[in-house]
Amino acid sequence: MTDTTGVDIGNLAAATGVISGASESAKSIAICDTQPVTAEGVRNLLRGVVDLKFLAAPASLQEATEAIKNQRPDVMILEKGFGIQAILDWLTEIHSKDGTPLHSGIVVWGVSVTEAEALRFLQAGARGILRKSAAVQSIIACLRTVAAGRSWMEDCVFRDSSRSDRYPRSELTCREQQVLELVEQGFKNKEIAHELGIQPGTVKIHLKHIFEKTGVRGRYGLALNGLKDRGLISVPA
Repeated sequence: MTDTTGVDIGNLAAATGVISGASESAKSIAICDTQPVTAEGVRNLLRGVVDLKFLAAPASLQEATEAIKNQRPDVMILEKGFGIQAILDWLTEIHSKDGTPLHSGIVVWGVSVTEAEALRFLQAGARGILRKSAAVQSIIACLRTVAAGRSWMEDCVFRDSSRSDRYPRSELTCREQQVLELVEQGFKNKEIAHELGIQPGTVKIHLKHIFEKTGVRGRYGLALNGLKDRGLISVPA
């Protein structure tokens, strides 16, 4: 049987290598999705994983907030279908309640997630990025990583942004390194120009050379690779 997330429930044991029920120390997982059947699919998926357990399925962002406050899941899966801006606003709000670290790690998933969207979600406080069509192994790996307090991103997001080994970062000039570091921090071209005391047109030229040398296409790709290189997000090999 295959649920709407693309997970083959019948082959769960073979895919995860775990067939017994969740242990008492298992990490708790909640899911907030626009489709109840998807949440049920995740519930069935976790029945076969000993170190993860299903906790709750809030049906709205408001209910997700209450679940995080009262039930404190280790991971909250949030569907992109609620709207990108709504999720970004929710992430900002949930992380600024009283200044204390958020217990729950947030995983945003959807049918598709672009580099730009992934970067915005991560910058807003999400710790996991995942497609709904991901393989069982990827889903479990993501949940385990985020539950352990680390960040995780599905490798497909880097498909168009991964650097080629032919162009190591060390080949960049000092100025290109400066521009790259500012891009990785989310600076726009005009802001980079102001910060470095150069013209915006010069920034564009430096970016062109950076793209050529690194093999990465687009500033979002550069920013995501920066997060990966600094060990801030885990990417499956």
